[in-house]
Amino acid sequence: MDSSYTPSVNLSKEKRLAAHNAAVSAASENPVLSPETGRPVSKLTYARFGAGFLLFGVLWMSGLCVVSAVILPQHLKEINAGSPEALMGVINACTAVASLLANVIFGNFSDRSRSRLGRRTPWIIAGGFLGGVTLFLTGIMTNPVLLTICYCLSMVGLNMMIAPLVAVISDRVPQGTRGTMSAFYGGGSAIGAPIGTMLGSLFITNMFPGLIVAGVLMALSGVVSVAIMPREESADYLPQSEGGLKDVLVSFRPPKFGDNHDFYKAFGGRLCMLLSYQMISAYQLYIVQDYVGMGVQESAVVVSVMSTITLIVGLIGSLGGGPISDLIGRRKVPVVVASLCFATGVAMPLVMPSAMGMYLFAGIAGLGYAVYGSVDQALNVDVLSSKEEAGKDLGILNLATTLGQMAGPIITSSVVVATGTYMPAFFISIAFAVLGYVFIMAIKAVK
Repeated sequence: MDSSYTPSVNLSKEKRLAAHNAAVSAASENPVLSPETGRPVSKLTYARFGAGFLLFGVLWMSGLCVVSAVILPQHLKEINAGSPEALMGVINACTAVASLLANVIFGNFSDRSRSRLGRRTPWIIAGGFLGGVTLFLTGIMTNPVLLTICYCLSMVGLNMMIAPLVAVISDRVPQGTRGTMSAFYGGGSAIGAPIGTMLGSLFITNMFPGLIVAGVLMALSGVVSVAIMPREESADYLPQSEGGLKDVLVSFRPPKFGDNHDFYKAFGGRLCMLLSYQMISAYQLYIVQDYVGMGVQESAVVVSVMSTITLIVGLIGSLGGGPISDLIGRRKVPVVVASLCFATGVAMPLVMPSAMGMYLFAGIAGLGYAVYGSVDQALNVDVLSSKEEAGKDLGILNLATTLGQMAGPIITSSVVVATGTYMPAFFISIAFAVLGYVFIMAIKAVK
């Protein structure tokens, strides 16, 4: 084990708490020191954290996208439960609520945990198994109500993992390398999305094996990330959270707006960026079939090619954006690139309603999504007001991701049902990209 991350289990709880507080204080003043140990971090530790964040993003996102991008939309068409677009909107509305609650709840619970396995680890592992099992069940349900319940539980499991794992960046990663670690996390997600979509396309006519693959990938994401990262210290030395139910409820209170303008600007920027991308990306199969006018088999080929393009640009944008951000000491520059890519990429199918227009969307908007994702978590950690409540506060910021991912399809669904065409959705998506840029550039505490 890397000596710089060996838990100090032989010290008394009082001395371990004092060492923890000293490490946090030292790391706040020196960007190369670990907030967990107060010492510089070895290359091996950096590599383990990077690999853990990368594989976590790849596994959960690929598992989710097998279902969300291909199998679920096609499944809704085949069960003949009314308008699939409208039903998709209802399902996403329900899962948005479940995700919103789960992210804040489990981020807060992980802050308050005092397990010998650490504050974050138990929730990450348990969330993966819950998410994987219920993701599999989602695709075999033919009753829309049961299907929606299973999908909501899957989002609960997913956010049970994400909220604590993102807090690891604040808990254990030196400030000067958070952009790089954010790039690994964002890069994993950017890579996992096209991989999952490609896998889903392979199973579009035989969904059951695809559902098994999706569930296994989701379940493994938490276990694999925890196994690869340096072991989290026991949290049994931290002071126990005191108070009754009222104090627990108060602990969910978000930061005060008057003292945390940048926190809420980051929230608004992330929400708008995710809305812009997900409005089109989540409906890509329906757009190819109904807007471009292709059949099931032909649309599967187009979606698979789009996924390959997104994978390539995702590798370039995500693994390049974060390290460059750390090198230049700025987070906003990648956001400028991302917002321009979002707006330009979304415009491609609007002016070119063809397979080529969709390929250009995948390449240009996919690059923007990867670049933004590469610095997103680092930017969010930089605007936190309290490191001791990082799990809860990052959970609140992650609500913007969840809300964007879920509300984007709802907006598109509403527009399509109301107008009978996807065209207005492209204009709305472009507007969100511009608004997201405005929010992020208004942040004062981050360059």
